[in-house]
Amino acid sequence: MPKVSREEEQEEHSPMTQNGGDASNNNKVTMERQLGLMNGIAMIVGSIVGSGIFISPKGVLQSTGSAGLSIIVWALCGLVSSVGAICYAELGTMINSSGGDYAYLGEAYGPLPAFLYLWAAVLIIIPVSNAIIALAFANYILQPIWGACPPSDSAVRLLAAFAVGVLAFINCCNMRWVAKLQTVFMAAKVIALGLIITTGGVAYFLQGESRGFQEPFRNTSTDPSLIALSFYSGLFSYAGWNCLNFVAEEVREPNKNLPRAILISMPIITVVYVMTNVAYLIVLTPEEILDSSAVAVTFGDRVYSSFTWVIQLLVAISALGTLHSSIFSSSRIFFVGARNGHLPGSIALISINNLTPIPSILFMGGLTMVMLVVTDVYVLINYTSFVEATFVAAAVGGLLWLRRTRPNAARPIKVSLVYPIAFFAVSIFLVCFPIFSSLVEVVTAVGITITAVPVFYFCIAWKKKPKWLSSTSNQFTLLCQKIFLAVPENAGGKTY
Repeated sequence: MPKVSREEEQEEHSPMTQNGGDASNNNKVTMERQLGLMNGIAMIVGSIVGSGIFISPKGVLQSTGSAGLSIIVWALCGLVSSVGAICYAELGTMINSSGGDYAYLGEAYGPLPAFLYLWAAVLIIIPVSNAIIALAFANYILQPIWGACPPSDSAVRLLAAFAVGVLAFINCCNMRWVAKLQTVFMAAKVIALGLIITTGGVAYFLQGESRGFQEPFRNTSTDPSLIALSFYSGLFSYAGWNCLNFVAEEVREPNKNLPRAILISMPIITVVYVMTNVAYLIVLTPEEILDSSAVAVTFGDRVYSSFTWVIQLLVAISALGTLHSSIFSSSRIFFVGARNGHLPGSIALISINNLTPIPSILFMGGLTMVMLVVTDVYVLINYTSFVEATFVAAAVGGLLWLRRTRPNAARPIKVSLVYPIAFFAVSIFLVCFPIFSSLVEVVTAVGITITAVPVFYFCIAWKKKPKWLSSTSNQFTLLCQKIFLAVPENAGGKTY
């Protein structure tokens, strides 16, 4: 049996430990800090580099109108994401709790804003994002088998569900497997992008080819709304830069390794993304990119001919790696939310054998599989982008608020105020812009999010609940403890 980390109980039981029955009154089972610097870098790279860089260059180019401006936008998106990651380095070392945005919003603003984020994460952000990634993986794997025809919709969804199930099982079993597998996925991503940059872009450039840069700024868009849309497409490919903050409690020496992993990963990813887009535009014309549904595949057809399946396979593995990172990090949001009493106590249980939050992982995997059943799941991606941008802006605004309300709090990393102010301003712009261009999606997203308010007051703020309701919850938690051989934990997280 793996070594279990335990410590004496010296503080009053939290609501979660009370709900957990009598399995652990004097001892606490905690998740061990097993993620080092290289694991952190692999997780950030694995979360960011997914299917986006192989598909979304079309969206950036479509909005900017020219190759030259699209490259500038890609570089600026990397800069914006890096600034956001630097701000999160301060938040993650000051508030050393897993849960990311959920923990920061609770610390800065209190329980209701934190629950609003958690509610949006449960209903929209996490299951929809995971479903999209899983479907992208399945499509790329099955496309070579189906040939010229599109893969069967049922086959795609079944394979996507299988991938979610396998990765959830691995995450339940062993943290060391998770860390090693993430490193393997990172290697596949590096190989895929390396092939595009070297054998494609560099080789063609040395032969005198530069098809997309003959007139780099021809047809450049001057419409501010279109340029703003290009940033949406670019930033979507950089999404995941805050993933390590979601698992801060499992990072060794987080005050050192969390900011180091961010500062190493983000510049590398930005340079690689810019070089990848340059390679695309050396081999393909802007018109060819705009006519393509998957730029990497079109690129592979031109450069590798009959070996295009190699690119498709590597892109599929990259998507699978992103899904793996997302399952690992997003399950911790649900775990921390349950530990703080904002979700059923059964989700805050940890396996005493594996030291993993098995109920939380299964809960997250189940929600993802539900989204795979929905036929119009892609429509929800617009809601996801708006909601995420809103809460990221609120989290960075929380950094500024905490600087004012808690000026003397310990901050192992303290960034210049220029960074959070600049990032907050950009985030507000990205939040406000869709109000004018996508009003229906914005209203729907806001409507879904505010349904959390009555749920919060009925299920959390209302302390005098009927005894039968509390008893039912406790009995279900106890049943989960027996099934999963799991017990409650409170690793120092604050109950909001």
